[in-house]
Amino acid sequence: MAIFRRGQRPAALLASTMLASAFLISSSLAPAWAQATDNLKKLSDFKTTGASMEMETVPQTGPRVDAFNKTLSGIKLPDGFKIALYAIVPDAREMAVGPTTGVVFVGTRKSKVWAVTDRDKDRVADEVKVFAPSVEFKLPNGVCFSKDGFLFVAEQNRVLLFPAAEFFYEGPDVAAVEVVKQGELIPASEESFNHTARVCRIGPDNRLYITVGQPFNVFPPEKFDLYKEHGLGGILAMDRDGKNREIYAWGIRNSVGMDFNPKDKTLWFTDNQVDGMGDDIPPGELNRATGPGLNFGFPYYGGGSVRTTEYKDQTPPADVVMPQVEMTAHAADLGMTFYTGKQFPEKYRGGIFSVQHGSWNRTTPVGARVMFTPVNEDGTAGEAMPFAEGWLTDNGEYLGRPASVIQLNDGSLLVSDDTSGAIYRISYGE
Repeated sequence: MAIFRRGQRPAALLASTMLASAFLISSSLAPAWAQATDNLKKLSDFKTTGASMEMETVPQTGPRVDAFNKTLSGIKLPDGFKIALYAIVPDAREMAVGPTTGVVFVGTRKSKVWAVTDRDKDRVADEVKVFAPSVEFKLPNGVCFSKDGFLFVAEQNRVLLFPAAEFFYEGPDVAAVEVVKQGELIPASEESFNHTARVCRIGPDNRLYITVGQPFNVFPPEKFDLYKEHGLGGILAMDRDGKNREIYAWGIRNSVGMDFNPKDKTLWFTDNQVDGMGDDIPPGELNRATGPGLNFGFPYYGGGSVRTTEYKDQTPPADVVMPQVEMTAHAADLGMTFYTGKQFPEKYRGGIFSVQHGSWNRTTPVGARVMFTPVNEDGTAGEAMPFAEGWLTDNGEYLGRPASVIQLNDGSLLVSDDTSGAIYRISYGE
């Protein structure tokens, strides 16, 4: 409780109140954080935390199902394809499919990771429940599997590893290890509410890759050296135990989608362009990194070849790599995956499916769709085209906003929607 002196000024009263409130809040949070840290240590030692077996689940029936089905009836797809509700998953973002069981782990930009199970393999989820509830997650957007079944979770400023997660997710306790400790993925001083969604992949070299968006629209010159040194606005690569970290690529504003081309092992990623330059510039990007150490142009370029106002008087590096594909401006290109399945027709095999989340600051909204980009024999990109659309109405209302895309083990495609809180399945010929 704050105690005020007679005659204390209003500003001082406010400051005292805020100080007292901050003390009370920090005091109340400290035990919870200490408990979460203790839980993580117990899990890394293969010990129980005492967490309740009554784990939060998400109902998969009721009127929401009818509402989703109504929306999906209006989605336009190429002939022979169909889309259906796979699961109701709150805040669904990045997805990782268990290589053995097909259990889908779903990241969010909040505090939960979800486990989605289709027990009878009818390609509709039977159960959606919280994963590892004894762990306190912070913006666990990035989830990815290694081929040998290790689940990685990339948070805003930490990376966790869950060995054999697809076999032990049924209970509240599951083995967990800190690959990168809290506060050590990026400098703690640069944590922000903006551009916090990480994406991870295990590369063909068996190393862990993580996208790290920088927090500004265009960062100020005084941040340039710090961000380049630590890889903010880039893609980090490290061993699976977090060692031997390097900056694989830089000059990236905010990538929230990447995948490796299994054919030539190159790394592809989406990038979101600078805001506030107009409705139609600069373009969004789909990029290709043929090796380490490449510079993709930001902050000199805001998207494509469009120069930023803040750095227009500075000379860009001569070796800047321009995007493979320039996407519609401000459509917000997010998650992507290479299609390696056999269910879809030949023209889609080896190509890229990606999503556009939809614009937030454009006079006429655009996006909210799944895109397809073919890949040529020489490894370069063909022309991107809409594949699934209809979540954005003619009057500019979003009925959903696709956030990412991943291939299910049967060769169908899963599309997450964080706004509506769902995962959809796109299949062919069923």
